[in-house]
Amino acid sequence: MTSYKLSYFDIDGGRAEHVRIAFHAAGMEFEDHRIDFPQFAELRSKTRFNAVPVLEIDGAQVTQSNAMSRFIAKQANLYPVDDLQALYCDEVLGAMEDLTWHVTKSFGLEGDTLKSAREELLAGPATTFFRGLDELLTRGGGTYFVNDQLSIADIKVYIQVTWFSNGSLDHIPTDFIDNLAPRLMEHHQRIENEDIVKAYYASRA
Repeated sequence: MTSYKLSYFDIDGGRAEHVRIAFHAAGMEFEDHRIDFPQFAELRSKTRFNAVPVLEIDGAQVTQSNAMSRFIAKQANLYPVDDLQALYCDEVLGAMEDLTWHVTKSFGLEGDTLKSAREELLAGPATTFFRGLDELLTRGGGTYFVNDQLSIADIKVYIQVTWFSNGSLDHIPTDFIDNLAPRLMEHHQRIENEDIVKAYYASRA
């Protein structure tokens, strides 16, 4: 039997959460190896690109969260079979990864420097990406991003919107997305109530 070990920070969010949910949805057993920041300092040099998440498949290391999520999502019927719909799904996944990069640039900053960086984030990249996502949701039919059904793209957007709206990011108003792209908040509530997502977080509780 194939063994899977997913290593990432001990947070319910970030770059590995959609992979964890896909594992759970697929009914695939995996070791959810959650680390703290001191442990990351030790693990970092042992990873291929000095970053997490890292997925070990029978001990062989795989990197890049979107690649992992596509692989596992296929096992859970959360990734499109149609090539065009798969392209649309990948577009959403890539956009979320780009936005995450912009957010993490402000990590480690403090005081007025952090406040200024977050204000620039909201005025620039965050506005651009969430408006763009609203357009992609429209293209998908308004309910889901691709194929008019739940996919890994919806789950990754759900995690990103949670991050921006739950108060965990200093100087990011919790109603920012609601004011900018209210349909994304409607989408967020819809995905939060999907059986797959509810079952995952129930298992965490």
